[in-house]
Amino acid sequence: MYFEYGENEILYLKNKDRKLAEVIEKIGLIKRETDTDLFSSVIHHIIGQQISTKAQATIWQRMQKDLEEINAETILSVYISKLQSYGMTFCKAEYITDFATKVHTGVFDLDAVEHMSDEDAIRELSALKGIGVWTAEMILLFCLQRPNIFSYDDLAIQRGLRMTYHHRRIDRKLFEKYRRRFSPYCSVASLYLWAVAGGAIPEMKDYAPKNNRRKEN
Repeated sequence: MYFEYGENEILYLKNKDRKLAEVIEKIGLIKRETDTDLFSSVIHHIIGQQISTKAQATIWQRMQKDLEEINAETILSVYISKLQSYGMTFCKAEYITDFATKVHTGVFDLDAVEHMSDEDAIRELSALKGIGVWTAEMILLFCLQRPNIFSYDDLAIQRGLRMTYHHRRIDRKLFEKYRRRFSPYCSVASLYLWAVAGGAIPEMKDYAPKNNRRKEN
């Protein structure tokens, strides 16, 4: 399943911003896979922190093959050492077990989070061990398909903004200007800025000072 958007979102963003319109025209429709299950999405994002996408996929495949289904009961049926054997750190295994325990005992209500506002859902998710604000925002976008997520903590989003608008740096005030411009479809704008940051348009470059770019990479 892919993040859902269409002509309404595209036309809105094109009409709001000429440079983003040019980016959208050059790149075309972007298909980004989503995970519709909130429990497994949280686990998947905890696993993926500070490791490569390939490493994340390997660990996830091992878990799925061994546990068959990723839910609170299957997670709690194995020891932390077993979770570690899939390739994750002790801390991540501990975070995952703590999350599964909270869901199993009803301390954390998955259904309630799905019906919260963006702000409340981010606050609730980021209160979990191993989940920060950026991770919570990614869960809202790629699991709950919230349409208006725009993460200041995402370095690739900042790079995409610099490349598209020729900025040397993106501070909070400037970032919020773009948030207001792209709202209520910031999530779609994010997809295109990620694509730009990833080199989807080869002739576009990063205007950040070189020393800043080294820090990000």
